[in-house]
Amino acid sequence: MRVILFRHGPAEVRDPSRWPEDTERPLTRRGEKRSRRAALGLRRIEPGVARLVTSPLERAARTARILSRALKIERVETLDALAPGGSPRKVIEALNRYPRLDTVVAVGHEPDLGVLAGLLLFNNGASLPLEKAGACSIAFESTVRPGAGTLEWVAPPRLLCRMSRKRASR
Repeated sequence: MRVILFRHGPAEVRDPSRWPEDTERPLTRRGEKRSRRAALGLRRIEPGVARLVTSPLERAARTARILSRALKIERVETLDALAPGGSPRKVIEALNRYPRLDTVVAVGHEPDLGVLAGLLLFNNGASLPLEKAGACSIAFESTVRPGAGTLEWVAPPRLLCRMSRKRASR
């Protein structure tokens, strides 16, 4: 199994007068554009994504919808454990319900995604922070479990965006 951790795009600044619940805070226009370009870049380097799961917060859910269009995935599943403060162990349990040959994209938030990446790779409290609309890919030979992952790549958003513009080699 391969797990791609993807951080949501740039979101609006917290403003309780506009979004009384932080869960409702949306992406900015720039966040929408950056997420769309990053999603197209991800499609170039990962054409075989099978599943897409997301935090229930609006900014992550919107990023996931953008990814679903770019990756041509019809169904986006919501995973409460990907919300800020969620349980990395519950994320791991959920990932292990999918077929072992799948590539799964999980959309979430920092610092939680970085902590999850550190747990999957090192199981020692280390973290691998991701920029907004950035991603990393972690491969597993069998079960998704702490310390069993192998880091395949880390891509900041500028690299993913550049990949979206790159022409296919002939």
